Amino acid sequence: MNGDQPAGPPPAAAQSSPLEPWPATVQWQSISPDLIWVELLRLSAMVAVVSAALGVGWAVTSRWPFGVALGVLLLFAVWRAVTIVRAVHAWGYAERENDLLVRHGLLVRRLSIVPYSRMQFVDVSAGPLERAFDLATVQLHTAAAASDARVPGLRPAEASRLRDRLTALGEDRAEGL
Repeated sequence: MNGDQPAGPPPAAAQSSPLEPWPATVQWQSISPDLIWVELLRLSAMVAVVSAALGVGWAVTSRWPFGVALGVLLLFAVWRAVTIVRAVHAWGYAERENDLLVRHGLLVRRLSIVPYSRMQFVDVSAGPLERAFDLATVQLHTAAAASDARVPGLRPAEASRLRDRLTALGEDRAEGL
């Protein structure tokens, strides 16, 4: 065969599946694993309150459904603790030339692409637990009501840097409209 034949499609490893929402060609930034502790503490507080209510109900009525509900709650808590660890590791973000990508999800993977020109404002927030672990969340607001792009579990300095960069890029891109 001569070398005049057109090149075939790229190898399968180089192609990304249309069902793979997280492009491998993107340099993803991960969030702090300390967010795991924040989420586990939230889960523990919820389990403690519901367990106390079920325990009181069981003690007062001596009915077995309260005991079954308590067992189911504890199984749920263990399952949720495992998924929290995996879910935190699934979060990531990537800054590209014209947009910000935010990925998250385990069973249902979600990729949000927010063009800088569509950003209206950027919030940085930190609740009491987040502050205790020196974390913050960057929330992006666009004109779309369904936009829920947020990046949790960032160190405050990184959250401020990202907020300032996104705001500056948003202003630059909006001027061209």
